[in-house]
Amino acid sequence: MDYEKTLEDIQEALELLASQPDIPIIVEGRKDVRALRELGIEGVIIILNDGNSIIDTCTSLSKEHSKAIILTDWDRKGGQLARLLMEALEANDMKYDTDIRATISRLSKKEIKDIESLPKYLARLEEKVRG
Repeated sequence: MDYEKTLEDIQEALELLASQPDIPIIVEGRKDVRALRELGIEGVIIILNDGNSIIDTCTSLSKEHSKAIILTDWDRKGGQLARLLMEALEANDMKYDTDIRATISRLSKKEIKDIESLPKYLARLEEKVRG
């Protein structure tokens, strides 16, 4: 594994995420929000597991936004939630981005399975790159 390239590519995906603060990021839970904040993501982050249904969350989002970034975990449940979100966002005439989720998932799939583990994973990668 090329640790330096993996680290660079994940950092690039996170920079892209950070560069779009007006586009809400949809995550599964509070720990995901904490992890993204730790990584310097300052935009609007929406928690899915807040007691509202997915369709209610997307309907509410569509009143203020025309696009959202889906950043659910890349385990089975996260994949199911991503698909449900895509359908609900489409039903509300919203565009969505799943590219960042796909990139981070592809680069870290063998190591971690969720957003909340990302800060520690990046720290491990940085340590391996430094030697």
